[in-house]
Amino acid sequence: MIGFVRRTLPELIRHLPIQVFWEGTLPDVPVTGITYNHRDAQPGYIFVAFPGTRVDGHTFIPHAIERGIVAVVGMQEISGLSIPYLRVSNSREALAYLSAAFYNFPAHEMTVIGVTGTDGKTTTSNLIYQILLAAGHSAGIVSTVNAVIGDEVVDTGFHVTTPEAPEVQRYLSRMRAAGLTHVVLEATSHGLEQHRVTGCEFDVGVVTNITHEHLDYHGSYEAYRAAKGRLFTMLSETPEKPHGNPRLAVLNRDDQSYEYLQSLVRVPAVSYGLAEGADLRAENIRYEADRLRFDIVGRDFRQPVETCLVGEYNVSNCLAAFAATVLGLGIDSQHAAQGIANMSGVPGRMERIHMGQSFHAIVDFAHTPNALKQALLTARQITRGRVIAVFGSAGLRDREKRRLMAEVSAQLADISIFTAEDPRTESLEGILEEMARGAESQGAVRGKQFYLVPDRGDAIRMAVQMAKPDDLVIACGKGHEQSMCFGETEYPWDDRVAMRAALAELLGVPGPAMPYLPTRER
Repeated sequence: MIGFVRRTLPELIRHLPIQVFWEGTLPDVPVTGITYNHRDAQPGYIFVAFPGTRVDGHTFIPHAIERGIVAVVGMQEISGLSIPYLRVSNSREALAYLSAAFYNFPAHEMTVIGVTGTDGKTTTSNLIYQILLAAGHSAGIVSTVNAVIGDEVVDTGFHVTTPEAPEVQRYLSRMRAAGLTHVVLEATSHGLEQHRVTGCEFDVGVVTNITHEHLDYHGSYEAYRAAKGRLFTMLSETPEKPHGNPRLAVLNRDDQSYEYLQSLVRVPAVSYGLAEGADLRAENIRYEADRLRFDIVGRDFRQPVETCLVGEYNVSNCLAAFAATVLGLGIDSQHAAQGIANMSGVPGRMERIHMGQSFHAIVDFAHTPNALKQALLTARQITRGRVIAVFGSAGLRDREKRRLMAEVSAQLADISIFTAEDPRTESLEGILEEMARGAESQGAVRGKQFYLVPDRGDAIRMAVQMAKPDDLVIACGKGHEQSMCFGETEYPWDDRVAMRAALAELLGVPGPAMPYLPTRER
């Protein structure tokens, strides 16, 4: 196994910066792995138990012991086990530090840039990554799309969230072993609150924005904002590193989160934005159909920038990446501009699909009210015709988004087609009716300005069949994702494949088959 130092159980526990309680003497046995999933437990592993959304991991302790583990970490009062039981106040925090210690704290030997926010995390992370490469640094990235370790690209999962702590530390360990000096780590609110990125020793923290999202999990905007804020409190906890610590918080001056996050920061901070008052600003912005041109202006420099990204929100993403690298890491502004220019786009983010049709076809990941608003505003900028939007809203998630996103689309799109988007165990018809009520509240008429089409393939087909020359069809919400959940089953699904299939059918040209979803049978 790459990148870990074989330690005995007592040695590993001594490296944890948290309180751990146990009875008796810990046996001097080697630890060969850390896991939170009892099905993955193997001889020599430590099993970490914590309460989940459906089941409590403590109930699986006997199963893990049967598989040969050497110790259990948990939060409950438990006695009488045949192996050591280590009690902690927060098992997820313990899992993170155990994982970091198991791999000998790989982040300590690299410069780590963390990126959080509601929208734009992946794009901003990739912009930073491209700037690091343009400046000649050996860099890696762990995003909700993939992990890039040298020449290797690793898929990080079906749906978008930060990997669990053992996976994050394993990626960091592999990067260190590959000789990488810098890593960009995308940090979701779940990843921060659930300690998945604890122990990552962040040097630079970046926020894109904090808008309406994940309130089903966090309970309120304030709690969601506080979870994002952990990235910035963690900056002051990073220990000194052999190669030095840049330590910088990069805040969005235009966002409602600015004053709150500024109050949390205990390290140097800079701001970026489009309005006056930001440390880093954009001027002379030129919006074009397939690119952006603008000047990035700082206290003592002005740097022209060009990118194939589109939309005002990507001006902000470029500013954030520029601030993190130029102001945070001291990278030359020309190298930063070159890195931004080198960015060819992110899979599923305003990704154009062209098969010879006379209208624009785009797939985008926008799955929040603000992201959808920005995507539709951008669509308006790059087309002379109508905007036809196809999207849904997830089941078992924040219900208020359904109304809000439908309202946004009723205001900004000419035609909205509401469809399936991971309904899970909820009624798809019920979700669509909630969206319909949101559109109707804005004066949109069913069957004229908006339609309900449960099967996502049929919805995309309908959109391209309605499109006229110079119109723009945009499918939002899934982006790069490779599956869609109905009930408890993940069905293979890719909006880009579906868009190509619909266009091929329309044009009578070769193309992929439309992926299957169970709604096709209805």
